[in-house]
Amino acid sequence: MENNTFDEVLELIESFPDEQSESLLEIVRKRLIEERREQLAQIIQEARGEYVRGEARQGMVDDLMRELDR
Repeated sequence: MENNTFDEVLELIESFPDEQSESLLEIVRKRLIEERREQLAQIIQEARGEYVRGEARQGMVDDLMRELDR
């Protein structure tokens, strides 16, 4: 989105009555939460698949840190 368009949207929102602005904020917040929830579900599904295929490693945090330092 271009900066002008973004600024125009902000100005439009600022012109809303307080109740509408608060409702819009709540809707956006809930959509962001749902989007993040879906992203996490995808990450979990991928991790489970890696585990089932034997691609996941088990170990302690120190083991992981040593491996990352290689």
